[in-house]
Amino acid sequence: MDATLSKELRKLALEIRIGIVEQIQARGFGHIGGSLSLADALAVLYGAVMRYDSQNPRWPDRDKLVCSKGHAGPAVYAALAVRGFFPYEDLKTLNQPGTYLPSHCDRNKTPGVDMTTGSLGQGTSLAVGMALGDRLKGRDSRTYLLVGDGESDEGQVWEAAMFAAHRGLDNLIAFTDANRMQIDGMVDEVCSLGDLDAKWRAFGWHVQRIDGHDCEAIHGAIAKAKAEKGRPSMIILNTVKGKGVSFAIEAGVGCHSMSVTKEQYESAMDELAR
Repeated sequence: MDATLSKELRKLALEIRIGIVEQIQARGFGHIGGSLSLADALAVLYGAVMRYDSQNPRWPDRDKLVCSKGHAGPAVYAALAVRGFFPYEDLKTLNQPGTYLPSHCDRNKTPGVDMTTGSLGQGTSLAVGMALGDRLKGRDSRTYLLVGDGESDEGQVWEAAMFAAHRGLDNLIAFTDANRMQIDGMVDEVCSLGDLDAKWRAFGWHVQRIDGHDCEAIHGAIAKAKAEKGRPSMIILNTVKGKGVSFAIEAGVGCHSMSVTKEQYESAMDELAR
């Protein structure tokens, strides 16, 4: 990756983080931690990798994104707004009456959202179905999936993983947001995933583990995944829940969903502007 693109992607990740904080402060509370941890991956996807048309969100040959950890909707909305799918100012209507930006992603409401998610575990199956559907229709588009590490406690994730490998869906590239926390506590304490890399390999997937906040590493891992033939790919992102915003990081597990005061908002804006 050249220096210009690297700088552009870091800037986009910053803009996504700012959009996340602005949304949640406008609402007063929301899923901030697991949204912030995905900003860098979304910056790479929407800034350098995915094929899409913001003026024609349902373009049949587009690449598609499934945010299975649907509570990270604010991160997806921020990315979509920054990339021109809808007016940036509308981010402040998050989860308000009459909004088209509900708490969890809804393809019937939000321009640019490719699949409705929220019930954890189901998005993986949906992404597998979308990838298979594109293959059957002869499209060369790809499906990108975002799944949480806490979400990976769900058995449906592994049923879908088995099916995707059986079908050899090399047009499916998934990411695990491995921030090590979920709503009830630390993932290792609630229900340890053990050796997550080995699990995905055992299910027949190509697996990489990288720094989930390094845009160059994310971009490179996606390139390797694209080159993999005959099997789907999982990129495990080592991330920090609340990345970029100190008060969210300091809240630990509590930043899964939390209130954001005006003072915290101003502090976050100062921090992100540095």
